[in-house]
Amino acid sequence: MTSFAFPPPAQSTVPVAGSDVVFPVRRILCVGRNYAAHRREMGGDDRDPPFFFAKPADAVTLGDKVPYPVATHDLHHEIELVVALKSGGANIAVEDALAHVFGYAVGVDLTRRDLQAAAKAKGQPWDAAKGFDASAPITAIVPAGQARPDGEISLSVNGQVRQSGQVADMIWTIPEIIAEASKLWTLAAGDLIFTGTPEGVGAIGRGDRVEGSVEGVGRLAFTLV
Repeated sequence: MTSFAFPPPAQSTVPVAGSDVVFPVRRILCVGRNYAAHRREMGGDDRDPPFFFAKPADAVTLGDKVPYPVATHDLHHEIELVVALKSGGANIAVEDALAHVFGYAVGVDLTRRDLQAAAKAKGQPWDAAKGFDASAPITAIVPAGQARPDGEISLSVNGQVRQSGQVADMIWTIPEIIAEASKLWTLAAGDLIFTGTPEGVGAIGRGDRVEGSVEGVGRLAFTLV
């Protein structure tokens, strides 16, 4: 009989809105520069195929308080619509992609921008900048039949609006994102996809109150501690 060398880590989960069910997180994929204005803000202006980076499953964090991460002096907020998958596969057709969606959530991609800039300058990967502990605050997942993620997406810090846009402003639509991701990975139930952020990303610090929303999905709020 096989036994573990030590107790396995707890399964990362996200609540499902309106039920006692939880969504087991398999992995987190994130789309970079998927809003035209943010792409220009970050130094690009094109419609290249979406590029992806990853966060570990245990980067998800829930609740009213989020810890300020170590090893950075320039932490940035990026509000995002999150897609949760109930099934997957490889080479999914665009027209079939929405059939794999379990639901939607509101998330914030926290970024150690100083570490990202240093990595970019040296041609190194971004893992330390994006995939750190508690780097993916998220709301409960709203089942697909109860969500309409097609309105405003916004974020404020201490009551001042920083980011504001429309989900329709995404360069790559949700079906296109799923289809493109499935060309690179075999997607599966439990995958979360952060779909990109509108312009206005900026720094936040300890004590800041961050509030974000996606119309038709929900609202996320936390304080950095």
